[in-house]
Amino acid sequence: MRIGILTISDRASRGEYEDASGDAIETWLTRTITSPWSSDRRIVPDGIEPVRSALTSLCDRNHADLILTTGGMGPAPRDLTPETMQMVIERELPGFGELMRRVSLETVPTAILSRQMAGTRGHTLIVNLPGKPASIDVCLDAVFPAIPYRLDLIGAGRIETDPHVCCAFRPS
Repeated sequence: MRIGILTISDRASRGEYEDASGDAIETWLTRTITSPWSSDRRIVPDGIEPVRSALTSLCDRNHADLILTTGGMGPAPRDLTPETMQMVIERELPGFGELMRRVSLETVPTAILSRQMAGTRGHTLIVNLPGKPASIDVCLDAVFPAIPYRLDLIGAGRIETDPHVCCAFRPS
């Protein structure tokens, strides 16, 4: 199981601050996944070309089964991750973004401004997460139960989870 963790941030890519969001994703995955996996972490600046290049590289050359992105999902002019995702994915999965916004709204009124989404490219599932580490946990807690089965459906690697942390749903 290969998992790409892509942080999209001008300041983090310049080394102006630590990638706390990427750390939050990796910590959540380490706590949750019980099957063998490896991560490929990258940091790129905001903008279409750096994000598109990183996503297509992780999908097509590195054969990531799952990519979790963080950042670039807001309303600021350089937040172009959703536009880039539309260029990269073959199929959109709108329920992921809908659920992430709904659970985030329970704690953060500005979650309505977020443009999270998910989609597939070949055998890779890509899920866009918010940039705030606490919001990453909230969103992964909400959507990850569906991720192992979705990976099964697209022929990606198999993920097993600790049911005390995340009870993955697979129909019988």
